[in-house]
Amino acid sequence: MFEDIQDVEEWLAPLDYIAFWEAIAPYRLGLDDREFCDGLIAGGKMTQEKLLDTLKALTVMELRIRLGLKVRVTVPPSAQYLMSVH
Repeated sequence: MFEDIQDVEEWLAPLDYIAFWEAIAPYRLGLDDREFCDGLIAGGKMTQEKLLDTLKALTVMELRIRLGLKVRVTVPPSAQYLMSVH
């Protein structure tokens, strides 16, 4: 499903807090469980937005390692001449 790190970032970007937990469930990542995270929010120790950003970053790192993903390399058309062999 994911070919590179940017695919994971693009997949996670539009997800809100609830959708995030539903989306990552099949991957069984080593993240703190949702009840713990809900407790942080309810206790005022962390905002939902800040926690979600952190969880998404951890998800990217874990899937990168697990799936061996690399950064997407894009070569602009103007730089393709650099790759030509003479």
